Amino acid sequence: MNKNKIRTVDLFSGCGGMSLGFQNAGFEIAAAFDNWQPALEVYRDNFDHPIYNFDLGNEESKEFIKELNPNLIIGGPPCQDFSSAGKRDDTLGRADLTISYAEIVRIVKPKYFVMENVERIKKSKILKEAIKILKSAGYGISMEVLDASYCGVPQARKRFFMVGSLGENDDFLLPYFSKNLSKEQMTIFDYLGDSLGVEHYYRHPRSYKRRGVFSIHEPSPTIRGVNRPIPSGYPGHKGDTADVSDNVRPLTIIERSYIQTFPKDFILNGSKTNLEQIIRNAVPVQLGEFVARALNEYIKDKKENKVKHNGQLRFAMEPEIKYESTMPNRVNCR
Repeated sequence: MNKNKIRTVDLFSGCGGMSLGFQNAGFEIAAAFDNWQPALEVYRDNFDHPIYNFDLGNEESKEFIKELNPNLIIGGPPCQDFSSAGKRDDTLGRADLTISYAEIVRIVKPKYFVMENVERIKKSKILKEAIKILKSAGYGISMEVLDASYCGVPQARKRFFMVGSLGENDDFLLPYFSKNLSKEQMTIFDYLGDSLGVEHYYRHPRSYKRRGVFSIHEPSPTIRGVNRPIPSGYPGHKGDTADVSDNVRPLTIIERSYIQTFPKDFILNGSKTNLEQIIRNAVPVQLGEFVARALNEYIKDKKENKVKHNGQLRFAMEPEIKYESTMPNRVNCR
């Protein structure tokens, strides 16, 4: 163990997007946990530390994680019950794992935690319950919705982050998010140049009321778990950046992993269907690294007594109070 690095455990790790981001930022990943075998296999192919197949909703898992003695717990509890691509119903069962995450943090008591989820979670009762658990354990909490395209990712993917620090004031990390955001969105061309061999590509829309053709000179829309060929009956859309032709095609799974900012040497073994879900579910590596570097900067300033606090928790516990962000509009609602 490197005593100069923060010992970290990744819960609901998937294939390891957040693990890799935090590792790149200098954190020591001691272990990871998931219980979907295809994702576990991809994770094991790419990391030296162990990943465990655990049901994180049971008591045994809490004691096991406590024995690992992490200084930081990171993770993204399953988001399908909150997601715009799911049923948007936090009573279906998987949302309970958000409470399991909070309970693990409460019992293990790491100095810090980072939780990632879809933007819609901020409207859920489950999140308010999780916040109460974490506040009762003594954590100061910072929450923000980040648009990944302002964080070094060529994708307009909005994700909710909740970061906690024991004994700290609320909103402690917001100044570090604000100061490190790019002023411009990153495009696919900015990140990959013309290496894809196409200037326009097809992404199947949920309905033909939405466009299906996009340019590499803009951020990708959110990577989804659906990767269909161009249907013969695609009618086109006024928002398409080009007409459908032989020069327009869907992106491959590997190309979509690049847009999720996985490196080209990241090993992706498995069936096409499983890999599509694995890549779709992943935290973009550079987004994880952005959050990790913000936390690192805060920790450094804390040691040097330079931290500036930024008010009190903006996400009220009462369901009728809506979350209001102080970040620029382009960050949260583009």
